[in-house]
Amino acid sequence: GIQQHTAYSTEEKQGARGGGNERARTSRREKESRRSLLGLVVRSPRDGRVFLFVLFLVSHRARFPKPHEVGRTHALKQQRVSRRSESMVTSTGAKRARGGAAQMRATSHTTRRAARRPGLGLAAGGPRRVVVRRAAPPMENDQEVARQIPKSIHDIDNGKILGFDANLSEDHPGFHDEDYKQRRSWIASLARDIVPGDPIPRLEYRPEEQETWAKALGELEKLFPTHACKEFLDAVDRLDFRPDVVPQLQDVHEVLQETSGFAIRPVAGLLHPRDFLNGLAFKTFHSTQYMRHFSQPMYTPEPDLIHEIIGHIPMLTNKYYADMVQQIGLASLYATDKEIWHLTKVYWYTVEFGVVMEEEEVKAFGAGILSSYGELDHMKTGDRELAPLDPWAKQPKMSYKDGFQKKYFVLSSFEEGSELLRRYSKQYIDREHQG
Repeated sequence: GIQQHTAYSTEEKQGARGGGNERARTSRREKESRRSLLGLVVRSPRDGRVFLFVLFLVSHRARFPKPHEVGRTHALKQQRVSRRSESMVTSTGAKRARGGAAQMRATSHTTRRAARRPGLGLAAGGPRRVVVRRAAPPMENDQEVARQIPKSIHDIDNGKILGFDANLSEDHPGFHDEDYKQRRSWIASLARDIVPGDPIPRLEYRPEEQETWAKALGELEKLFPTHACKEFLDAVDRLDFRPDVVPQLQDVHEVLQETSGFAIRPVAGLLHPRDFLNGLAFKTFHSTQYMRHFSQPMYTPEPDLIHEIIGHIPMLTNKYYADMVQQIGLASLYATDKEIWHLTKVYWYTVEFGVVMEEEEVKAFGAGILSSYGELDHMKTGDRELAPLDPWAKQPKMSYKDGFQKKYFVLSSFEEGSELLRRYSKQYIDREHQG
């Protein structure tokens, strides 16, 4: 008969003698490549002699993809390469100031329904593939980047939240308030399900949220007559803000539609700057709907309803200002990732912290100033530098953690600002017809 005996490799013998701990110390290479000794003992039927045939078998436990997995493996590999090559530029402006908050916001929207509606501002249709070429501000090399250019607001994703949704940082005023975080999470879920053109859900704000709104509005209204520009004051009169009623996004959306044609689109939190700026190209402003924590009514580290309603909405009723904002958005459609960072700074020093001259006086129109009591006071009386806006020039570092702004850029009028940014954005928009 034939008898078969298997001898363990040296490493396996040590493991057997020393127990599981010794075996666990074998290296990954030793585990993946094991030598087995196979002995065949054969007894001769003629003379009874015994022959031992020894075979060394080397087993490499390399796993190869199964046929049905090849396509998926390739797709995942391509996805990883794509992710590595994509440059993600993020920006956030959270103004930690004495009694105020400012925010550079970057937001976007997820289209969750198959049905598409006509776009705003540009021709209808699906995304087009456009080659983005180098242009001012100059890039470091001449590499061309191919991207999908949105053709309507439906092509812009609002799901890429960079931060400040319901996952709050430890230094956030509401970090230890589980009820507050759950409510924010619920409000965020509403924003994710809204398709552009659908009515914005009306929220029933809680007593502490109404009190927070009333306190912030009451303090800011003390400085508006002397610190805010005329266009802002006119819009506030029209919007008729009241301390006992928290404005609904649907109501201010309807006012914007009647005045400048802008639309409001709810968003869950702080999102990618490209998507937020792209939305402006289609005259759409992405807005949060939750309220800052009631423990600090004059401060928020991220965009909230008070910053949106008081800081942004009134100025968007002015057609020249709205056109100025849209020009930044149109430029962003054709900008490279590096240029998006420059455009973010242009947005920061105009839409968030811009000032305008009125009869030899500097007045605020930026949302980061108008929604911050401390920033309003600093803009008027603090130690700050004033300079004319030059969007082609290299912009200063965005400052939001070092106290108030050190430098404000000044417009002589919104008509001038609209024309200036229209000329600036043209160099980007012209890329549509290149190549």
